[in-house]
Amino acid sequence: MTSMTSENGHELAQVNIARLRFPLDSPELKDFVDALDPVNAVADRAAGFIWRLQSETGNATDVPVFGDSWLIVNMSVWRDTDALTAFMYQGQHRELLARRREWFERVEEAMTALWWVPAGERPTVQDAEERLRILREHGPTDRAFTLRNSFPAPAPAAG
Repeated sequence: MTSMTSENGHELAQVNIARLRFPLDSPELKDFVDALDPVNAVADRAAGFIWRLQSETGNATDVPVFGDSWLIVNMSVWRDTDALTAFMYQGQHRELLARRREWFERVEEAMTALWWVPAGERPTVQDAEERLRILREHGPTDRAFTLRNSFPAPAPAAG
């Protein structure tokens, strides 16, 4: 799928981490695990979707983050905040959001961060950890922000 990038030549990276309440293979997480492939398939076809982190399993539940085996990571790149928001709050993803407290611990610190990357750049888990640290330490800035407190893409480089 080809997607237009933002007018300033940047795309929106997002990371969302969650602390599991139960092991991934537990009966308590069956509905969540069963929904991963269908929801990822919807994301892959969504308007403005560009890329998502995945391992050989087709999702990222086995990708380590912050060295904590109880944390799972979701990371993707979108055209802009409108495209990400449209996907997040519709259909099956919205249904899963409504059930997140069944599966994940409530955590006080920021677990979601957004930032702009140059078009075509794919962030790493280390990039995501850094952006979460920035957001936790400094609040929303142009280096790491939230949907509620977002920042525009950087201006194109002069030259």
